Amino acid sequence: QVQLVESGGGLVQAGGSLRLSCASSERIFTFNVMAWYRQAPGKERELVADISSTNITYYAGSVKGRFTISRDNPKNVLYLQMNSLKPEDTAIYYCAAPSGNYWGQGTQVTVSS
Repeated sequence: QVQLVESGGGLVQAGGSLRLSCASSERIFTFNVMAWYRQAPGKERELVADISSTNITYYAGSVKGRFTISRDNPKNVLYLQMNSLKPEDTAIYYCAAPSGNYWGQGTQVTVSS
């Protein structure tokens, strides 16, 4: 059973930065695409960013230019660098390997104004 464990969430002021990490129990190079999703209170879960095995990236329009997704295959870790955070970025952030329907438990990110 694949386990994905997120870390790095917390409380930060608007304009600040956080880096989320996602450690995988399996070799992440086996996953063609890995992704970060988020879910804010009262809203549906949405795709934030994803990255392919060839490092092709996708970003949601609301985070483009502020967030950077990356993967360290030898360490089996997925990252999300979040800069210039806004209160509307407040959500639970989930790491996922969608092809296998594998999800982490989520990490809370709260941005205060």
